[in-house]
Amino acid sequence: MKLMRLAMLPLAALLSACNPLMTASLDTLKAAVQGPEPLELTREQVEAVPYYQIMITAPTGEAVMALVRLQEGVEFYLAATQQVLMLQDGLAIRSVGFNDNLDGTRFVGESPFRTGLHRIPDGLRAERQVDFAGRYQMGAQLISHFEKQGLETVRILDRNLELLRVDEHIEIPGLGFSARNQYWVDPADGFILASVQHVTPELPLRIIQVRPMKPNAM
Repeated sequence: MKLMRLAMLPLAALLSACNPLMTASLDTLKAAVQGPEPLELTREQVEAVPYYQIMITAPTGEAVMALVRLQEGVEFYLAATQQVLMLQDGLAIRSVGFNDNLDGTRFVGESPFRTGLHRIPDGLRAERQVDFAGRYQMGAQLISHFEKQGLETVRILDRNLELLRVDEHIEIPGLGFSARNQYWVDPADGFILASVQHVTPELPLRIIQVRPMKPNAM
């Protein structure tokens, strides 16, 4: 991971120094203590950046993150503030550089995200192991149950999309933690276009695909 972060530093500097959109992301995250203004994005701004992009809303502010690497189905997104978020099939599986971090994710059995949340039966139970090195918790059991909530209209940039909402009720018994994750997926193929994920107990993220790596998604 250290090598990956070092390799990405010049790109982070480029994003923050040369692009107004990434600079705005840097400013809003830095201004979290003062209560940053929401990051206003336009389609023109997003399309002016030659990367696939997500927008995240964290407890410390909002930022745009650019896809800088794809390896074995894992997408590496980088912010101008040098945080890294890794997504696989729309699920956040690892984070670097946030106030609290998820250091690893492993499913017990097949991942329902790989299958596609639009295909799973209501009440599906799944289990994965998660690592929180900062909490000295490695291989913590995370149990989840999924429920489909029907179609909802979700606005992303300047377009309204009819997406299937799927709720994931999660529990980490070893930490005494429970929460609800939400995913808004394309009902045709299960691609996750928006989500609210508790990446760690202290790191809830809203993740929106503003320039998804999917043809004609928006």
